[in-house]
Amino acid sequence: MKVVILAGGKGTRISEYTNVIPKPMVPIGNFPIIWHIMKIYAHYGFKDFIVALGYKSEVIKDYFIKFNSLNSDFTVDLSNGDLEIHQNKSLDWKVTLVDTGEETMTGGRLKRLKDYLNEDTFMLTYGDGLADINIKDLLDFHLANKKLVTMTAVRPSARFGELELKSNLITSFKEKPQLKDGWINGGFFVMEKEFIDLINHDNEMLERKPLEIVAKKNQLIAFKHKSFWQCMDNKRDLENLKKLWKENPPWIVK
Repeated sequence: MKVVILAGGKGTRISEYTNVIPKPMVPIGNFPIIWHIMKIYAHYGFKDFIVALGYKSEVIKDYFIKFNSLNSDFTVDLSNGDLEIHQNKSLDWKVTLVDTGEETMTGGRLKRLKDYLNEDTFMLTYGDGLADINIKDLLDFHLANKKLVTMTAVRPSARFGELELKSNLITSFKEKPQLKDGWINGGFFVMEKEFIDLINHDNEMLERKPLEIVAKKNQLIAFKHKSFWQCMDNKRDLENLKKLWKENPPWIVK
């Protein structure tokens, strides 16, 4: 089954990095975040990726073209260019890289990928979010409910400490807890190819009209993910992910 990763945005809220590289290439540890996302899917056996490129697409293309040499030990004979690999750390992933336009919106990027999707069902996520999500359970949920789109719903951590008040007395304080109420779009979709026909042009956002239409038709269902989820929306998010990587990254399934 194909896994679509939307990796074409400009990531302006983390511009100290994205002035030079696209957001999916921002590193966490020794690998860009897009690698971490792919590892989540690959753990569950989904290794056929289509990456929708846009802003600084050449950086992502270059990374995957050079992936084997960047992640292996080798000897190069400079007299003739021959390369001898000593320790091959290559992965059994298939990665299709498609330029979908620098200014194209998320819906338009998906529409441009339609011809690359040769099955009725596919997965889709953004190039900046990590979770300890069970992809197999997500797919099983989608197939059992038979809707056009399954969206993973998450409850993010609060940006600031959460207070519980009774009159003016604080009865509970939690430093940056997971919010008790208020589900949001956490990415990690499963979709039927038919959904793409609801997207009209490049300037259409996936999260606006197309998903609003399927919601009104009762064809959008939520897979509730209650444990770890974190997007890399700004520098604070990035530093948190780097800290987790050094300690015990919850999104890496062992």
